[in-house]
Amino acid sequence: MNAQLEAVKLQIMIITAIKTRAFIPPKDDLFQVLSESITSLKENSIVAITSKVVAIGEGNCIKIEEIEKDELIKKEADKYLPRELVPGALVMYTLKNNILVASAGIDESNGDGYYILWPKDPNKSAKEICLFLKDKFKIQNLGVIITDSRLVPLRQGVVGISIGYFGFKPIKDYRGKKDIFGREFKMETSNIPDSLASAAVLEMGEGSEMQPVAVISDISNIEFLDKQYQPEDPGDSFDIDPEIDVFSPFLNSVKWEKGKKS
Repeated sequence: MNAQLEAVKLQIMIITAIKTRAFIPPKDDLFQVLSESITSLKENSIVAITSKVVAIGEGNCIKIEEIEKDELIKKEADKYLPRELVPGALVMYTLKNNILVASAGIDESNGDGYYILWPKDPNKSAKEICLFLKDKFKIQNLGVIITDSRLVPLRQGVVGISIGYFGFKPIKDYRGKKDIFGREFKMETSNIPDSLASAAVLEMGEGSEMQPVAVISDISNIEFLDKQYQPEDPGDSFDIDPEIDVFSPFLNSVKWEKGKKS
């Protein structure tokens, strides 16, 4: 029995949330904070960073008194649903960057009187951060995800989501492989950026923790890349056209208004 146990190799993913100083809107030095806060990185790690601090680093903030929030949402969204269609008119649901999200990702919490938007180009931001950290720590295999939170239908509370990523292949493809009984997988793929984001956001917190960065290490099944992922064919794409998505009956059952961003 002991020999059998010794033969079993367990790989445990480790998530370390990192406390930083307060990030001050409307503009702060993201790379300075990363340099001060991350003291070491090892090969084959993923760094998760909240979209809020990336946006503040880019100065992508607007004073609350300068614009009414619903107008700003319409300006930032690709498509939106009028607030009155949502129970209690609590949020406006939007499509932005091919992601279903409330309020086009605009946030007021920890904003000190500013609306904090999403980074202008989250994948580009992830790439810039990744290259900076690779150079600083002299490592080759590193990934970065830009995280935010979203609601899940029929569930209380938010979970983490990746709105941008760089440095690794975003899907693990099981299609064409066999299950334990020899049945061939037809559709199964794993969404790596959102899976990692969910775990990281749980550790970073949603309130006043001041932990906008997390380092994820000892991850299995990650294929690191030194360039932005490009699918070999449409079936390998990380993003799915809403018209062919399995959720299209729900997405197309309401009349979306075009946002100004589109």
